[in-house]
This record gives sequence, C-alpha cells and structure tokens, in this order.
Amino acid sequence: MLKENLEAVKNNIAQACKKAGRNVDEVTLIAVSKTKPVEMLREVYDTGIRQFGENKVQEMCDKMEVLPDDIKWNMIGHLQTNKVKYIVGKTSLIHSVDSLHLAKEIQKQAVKKDVICDILVEVNIAHEETKFGTSKDEAIELVNEIAKLDHLRVKGLMTIAPFVTDPEDNREYFREIKQLSVDIADKNIDNVCMDILSMGMTGDYMVAIEEGATMVRVGTGIFGERNYNK
Repeated sequence: MLKENLEAVKNNIAQACKKAGRNVDEVTLIAVSKTKPVEMLREVYDTGIRQFGENKVQEMCDKMEVLPDDIKWNMIGHLQTNKVKYIVGKTSLIHSVDSLHLAKEIQKQAVKKDVICDILVEVNIAHEETKFGTSKDEAIELVNEIAKLDHLRVKGLMTIAPFVTDPEDNREYFREIKQLSVDIADKNIDNVCMDILSMGMTGDYMVAIEEGATMVRVGTGIFGERNYNK
C-alpha cells in the first residue's frame, strides 16, 4: 500500500510541475512520518525516500537512533526552546522558526556544538489563531534579525495553510507567501536566501506546487490516516 501511495503522490507532483511549467527536480517530497511506526518508515526508505518530517522532538530522536544515517530529518512541528538542544546538529532543516527568541536558542546550541543550522521562518499567512508562525507584516523584520545570528542560515519560508476541503481555497495564501519570499530575496540580506518554500500538505500540495512550493510535506497521502491513540 505504501508503495502505491508513494507512486500516486509522485505522479501528482509530476502532474502539478508539468501544469506549472516547472522541472520535477525543483520539488522535494518530505514524508511526514509523525505517529507512524519505524517499520513503515523503513518501507518508505526502501523506495528511495530520504527526506522525513517529524513534529515532536522526542519521536524524531527515537527514530533517528534506529534508522539509517543518510536520512535527512526535517523538524516541521512547533519547537519549544527547551527541546532545541536535542536536535541541533542532527536535523537537516528546522522549518518552524517563528520567533527571534527561538532563533537565539538555536544559535546558542549551534555555537555549543560548533555547527551551522539551516532554518526556515514560519509565517502564519492566513492569520489563524490556532497556528504558530510570525505574521506576514513582521516576517521581513524577523528575517533581518535572524540573519545576524552567525550559526544560523535562513534558507526560506514555511507555512501551514488552512485545512480546507477545496485546495483551490488555499491558492491565494500560497501566492501571498511566494510573493513574500520574492520580496525578501530582493532585499539581498546577508546570510539569507529564499531557495526553499515549504508549503502544501496532503490536501493541497498540487496547488502549492503550481504556486511555487519547493518542498511539500505529505503524511496521510503516503502513510494513511494517523492513529494518535498509540
């Protein structure tokens, strides 16, 4: 089942790229494996997937210990400052940096471990009260401040669009954040590039790709529904 699901997702990505006139190599698929057992991750790994996304630090660390070293781990969930020390130097990319306070803690731990940490700034593009992320208006100032931290590299932006039944409803938000990334790139801030736009999940990743996503975070579309009771 996992293989078939993955094939379907990859086909959808290719289709969305074709529609947008983009090269399929421009889009990285992140398999969002939160709450899923290691056996399922191994099965997905065996198909060639190397990018995995987790929401919780403890779960990510537990999986890291038993899974192959060449996996690139993406921290996509809200990150508390007291958990930063456990993942700095181990993750490929932290998608969810939403405050200067958090960025400074990542800097502190990165200095301790003598590593450079790649991050994305999370923007709450739809201004949803239930979601984390800086506002669109404050994003440029936040990027400017984080850029001063020498052990961090700002690689782009991330957003979690609203949960909708029709993915078209999120197109405007994807367009907005794409434009924001262009505006930030135009400022030529040292230590900042806008190469990565992490947006789009199982319900809307095709629309996100059409609007410029370079990373899509697909969980249910690959692994099936989540079981939070385990």
